[in-house]
Amino acid sequence: MINKTIKDIRIIDIPKITDPRGNISVIEKTTLPFDIKRVYYLYDVPSDASRGGHAHKLQLEVLIALSGSFEVKLDNGKNVKTIMLNKPNKGLLIPVGVWRELENFSSGSVCLVMASDVFDEDDYIRDYNDFKLFKRGNI
Repeated sequence: MINKTIKDIRIIDIPKITDPRGNISVIEKTTLPFDIKRVYYLYDVPSDASRGGHAHKLQLEVLIALSGSFEVKLDNGKNVKTIMLNKPNKGLLIPVGVWRELENFSSGSVCLVMASDVFDEDDYIRDYNDFKLFKRGNI
């Protein structure tokens, strides 16, 4: 489970219903590959600030730019990829064992995060050197 590749990171299409009064996107049942146990969102993030800076041992997450845009830098220990999120009907699935950093937030951006589990500090890897050890199976 810890040897995920950059290919395991994917964009999930969130169903979008187009209506002249405004669009609506719905997340239910099998939209995500996990049951949602926690939802949180980031907002009022200064454009020069970064968020994230961690990986998870067991938790899956989907990130959506509800408003505005931001970049997600993803690192699986071997490869690094940056993805721009800027559409509220596109979710970024981040598997376990992938380091993430969120950067370059536009003014007014909102990042919605849906997680497969409740908060558990023991699931976080917050030091990059510990992350490299985790990827090698040493912690």
